Amino acid sequence: MRTSFNIPDEVVAEFDRVWNEQGLENRSRAVREAMQEYIESHTRLEDTDGTVVALVGFDYRHHEVIGELHSVQHDYQDVILNTSHTHQGEWCLESLFCRGPSERVRQLTYRLRDFDGVRRVKVMMIRDGE
Repeated sequence: MRTSFNIPDEVVAEFDRVWNEQGLENRSRAVREAMQEYIESHTRLEDTDGTVVALVGFDYRHHEVIGELHSVQHDYQDVILNTSHTHQGEWCLESLFCRGPSERVRQLTYRLRDFDGVRRVKVMMIRDGE
């Protein structure tokens, strides 16, 4: 599909600079990626049903919650496919690669947000099969 947009020249110039620096093949490719990111960032897990593939990232104070976090992760083994963990001083960064019913992934993120020692939880998701 072809379309046109009214965009200020300085925004286009900056956009072109960024996608060129990233080594993308052309502006159309960059616009497609930008539109997909926009859709993903505005698709809320709370409004999604069916099967999803998601990356759940969170940071936390290791010594405050590690035992409880492991317990939660064991409770959600049915949707957690893989985990990655790194230490950054007293803080840890963890990523959970998930696939399963959106309701289960939603429950998992809510459980993670319940801990005072968890600073933030971010979810990047796509619907399965899209």
